[in-house]
Amino acid sequence: MEPSYLRLAQTGELADRAREAVTRLAHCELCPRRCRVDRLADARGFCRVGRQAQVASFNLHFGEEEVLVGEGGSGTIFFAGCNLGCVFCQNWDISHDSRLEWEVEAGELAAMMLELQDMGAANINLVTPSHVVPQILEALVLAAQGGLRLPLVYNTGGYDAPETLELMDGVVDIHMPDVKMADPDAAATYLLARDYPERAQEAVRRMHAQVGDLVVDQGGLALRGLLVRHLVMPGGLAGTAEWMRFLAREISPDTWINIMDQYRPCGQAGNHPAIARPVEAGEYRQALGLAREAGIQRIDRRSGHFFARILKHVGLTGPGGP
Repeated sequence: MEPSYLRLAQTGELADRAREAVTRLAHCELCPRRCRVDRLADARGFCRVGRQAQVASFNLHFGEEEVLVGEGGSGTIFFAGCNLGCVFCQNWDISHDSRLEWEVEAGELAAMMLELQDMGAANINLVTPSHVVPQILEALVLAAQGGLRLPLVYNTGGYDAPETLELMDGVVDIHMPDVKMADPDAAATYLLARDYPERAQEAVRRMHAQVGDLVVDQGGLALRGLLVRHLVMPGGLAGTAEWMRFLAREISPDTWINIMDQYRPCGQAGNHPAIARPVEAGEYRQALGLAREAGIQRIDRRSGHFFARILKHVGLTGPGGP
């Protein structure tokens, strides 16, 4: 399956979208924050990123979902800055600390994509891209001209503006939002974004409309579609029940979901007693059960295997895997 963006590159539409996206930096409303600062003049809003994208690292990543890793690893590009303010961020040094980031122009970012392809990456995995979509599109034009042929993964926190997602329609092959809080009060406290639940649900709807359910090849490698991540939080603060019902009923019961158990207190989590501890086994067990009760049919292998062991232990049948 040919990556979607190649068709747009051949017609010139990809270059047109890149130019349009860059003009929007002059009065930036790329994300729901709508800071309206002039990033073309290097002004900086909530995300703390100006005209050029800032990259913390790029490498082959073997810790992603199996459907993204393949044999060569996922070609991750970690962008610095973020349009969310998660107090528990596990990449705090990247999203909140400017000391480790460096600015890259379009040609440099394109070269990273091509280098990852030469290294054998299964895809180009754009980590935290919401605030740098124009810069990504600029680089992608050059990378496509240079021979890039890998699927693009839009690896986002889910706080995306619909107008920006429209720019990525036909560009992104795999949308991978990490859906977080379902309650506005919790979102305001822990993400610094009260409107997160509403915005993230709208974003997931648009993502699914663009790419559909996840399609994998015969070797189990993702080609196109929606892959949703959900990090289980202490005390049910992630709103797992609400998110699973939303995904099963309003998106698709065949949505591929990775229910993650690796929460640990990071960043400023220690200042918030409710999240100043790891997730307990029983909480993770409950989250997996909520996914099945909601009707989710495709649970990522790592969470699915753990779920099967738990159910076997309590004498129930296992889940239907992906």
